[in-house]
Amino acid sequence: MVMTSRRQPADLRPTPETASRPLPSTARELFDALPQLPGLRTEVINGSLIVSPVGTPEHARIAMRLYAALLPLMEEKDWDGFSGNVDVCMDGSREPVEPDFVLAPADCPRWGTRELLSSGLIMVAEIVSPGSVIDDRERKPDLYAMGLIPVMLLIDPVATPATVTVFSDPKGGEYQTVSRVAVGSELRLPAPVDFTLDTSIFEKALKRT
Repeated sequence: MVMTSRRQPADLRPTPETASRPLPSTARELFDALPQLPGLRTEVINGSLIVSPVGTPEHARIAMRLYAALLPLMEEKDWDGFSGNVDVCMDGSREPVEPDFVLAPADCPRWGTRELLSSGLIMVAEIVSPGSVIDDRERKPDLYAMGLIPVMLLIDPVATPATVTVFSDPKGGEYQTVSRVAVGSELRLPAPVDFTLDTSIFEKALKRT
């Protein structure tokens, strides 16, 4: 199922054709009007447009370790994994976000051509960086729960010691179940993922950070 999205590359400089058009009045409308911004990530979180740099190579290395660990499961289930290169449209608010990792069925419904609808996803993951601590730890779990994403994984190399947390069972805009381990331990990712993640896969990447 493909739904309509207004996001497309655009030039925000006024032209004779655009000068009479109303300016964006919401963060979502501004997001839709923005051109593609190479090297930057644009999201709408709690009604605010957030523009931030894309992750560092160390950040990407952690995401790819997660992708590699889940690849056999993706092959078995015919699921798709995306490492920070797709937008997710939150059901209800229509706020667009870009998780660091997305696990989705091959037929996940979309909002337009780029944005996957949150309620069709299997799992999202975020990797905390010094500039994203509040958003990743405090705001995004509730945002993803409101979007009915069954499982959220939070990899936190900023914490001391580094931790990995899994949130599940979203109800009423909150995840009801939270499990956390220090990096190096096993962590059970509940259904629909149903997978035991050995978080020691992140240790080598963290030593390089």
